[in-house]
Parts: sequence; C-alpha cells; structure tokens
Amino acid sequence: QVQLVESGGGLVQAGGSLRLSCAASGRDFSRNAVGWFRQAPGKEREFVAAITWSGDRLYDRESVKGRFTISRDNAKNTVYLQMNSLKPEDTAVYYCAARRDSYYVTSARGYDYWGQGTQVTVSS
Repeated sequence: QVQLVESGGGLVQAGGSLRLSCAASGRDFSRNAVGWFRQAPGKEREFVAAITWSGDRLYDRESVKGRFTISRDNAKNTVYLQMNSLKPEDTAVYYCAARRDSYYVTSARGYDYWGQGTQVTVSS
C-alpha cells in the first residue's frame, strides 16, 4: 500500500509560481509511475502531467504549454510539479496519483493510489 500526501498549494497571483510536492510513504514507490491531475469546481478531473520511474515525462500540452515541469526524487520518495506563469484557469484541486506499473497513462482510471489533494487558487 502506498500513501500519498500533497503539499505546496495556496493562493497566488496570475503570473506567479508554485511548487507542489507529493510525498509517498508505505513502501518504496521509485518504480511506480506518478501523475498529477486537477479538478476545478463543476468539472471532471483532468490529466496534467506524469513521470515514469526513470524520469520520462508526459504533459497535457493543451493546458500546460511548457509552463509546468514534473520531476521526482526517488531518494526522497517525492514527486514535484513546478508551476510557472500561473493563470486563473489553473485554479483547481491538484491530486497526485501513483500506478502499480512503471509507465504512465493519462487516464485517472489507470492509477491505483491517490492523495487527498491540495488547493491551488490563482487570482487575476
């Protein structure tokens, strides 16, 4: 079993930056793919970015467009999402999720473990 805890959310002005962290406990998850998703009020949860155990990255180009960077530190059992040039439309609860497999997918259904989420609010 893997427990995931997100942190780093908050209130930021448009154009600002935040770095989200996803810390895993319970067992080593360095071989697991990890993804970040977000859910705005009244909308479905959507894929943001994912990373394999070896560091291959995938982004939702439509929403991220080079502004976000996903990374991981396997020694710390932590995955990060650096978010720059934030926009009001980035406002959402951000979730990290881990798969039992080592390669990523973009569907939320493909992930086995979820954190509780962290709120990101971007003011205009």
